[in-house]
Amino acid sequence: MSLQQTIEDTVRGLGLELVETERSAGGLLRVTIDLPWQPGTQEQAVTVEDCERVTRQLQYVLEVEGVDYKRLEVSSPGIDRPLRHELDFERFQGEEVDITLKAPIGAAVAAGAAGPEGAKMSANRKKFRGTLQRAEPSGWQIVWSDEVAAKPGQRVSARRAPPPMHVMAFTLDELQGARLAPVVDFKGRRRPAPDDQEKVSGKG
Repeated sequence: MSLQQTIEDTVRGLGLELVETERSAGGLLRVTIDLPWQPGTQEQAVTVEDCERVTRQLQYVLEVEGVDYKRLEVSSPGIDRPLRHELDFERFQGEEVDITLKAPIGAAVAAGAAGPEGAKMSANRKKFRGTLQRAEPSGWQIVWSDEVAAKPGQRVSARRAPPPMHVMAFTLDELQGARLAPVVDFKGRRRPAPDDQEKVSGKG
């Protein structure tokens, strides 16, 4: 059994979800967990107690499996949470996301996603940021504009035409990776910054 599968089974056995596993320099094994989510349920946050439970159980399991590591860190997701499963995409509909395709979009898709005013898009483009939406019947799409943010103090004319919107559909099989865009909304609610994460570390 792979290390990824061992960790995933252990986390799931404690009633939690494995979001990401990462090995870093110096022997650090970083494990990111979250609470399972189902449509129609209220969002809940991982607690310090959750991280402590997972840390204790993983320390035992990794010792039994003979996994070589120097330090274990268990934490909740940050503002750039990865999206791995279909349920993740359902959960974060309407959020701004960063996606990376396995292959460039190609000339035909670039022309189709160029927007109503013909804004050019590179056929070699693989990375996109936009608002995640459901694309019927079973796919997904992101919507974005290439509007340049105004500089501090810069006056923006009320008569200026809005920038064209772009739409690009995709399937999960076409993705190399997807994450929530690390955007903080200072005017209202925001996803927790890295310093806000629940995090527990332990030695192997």
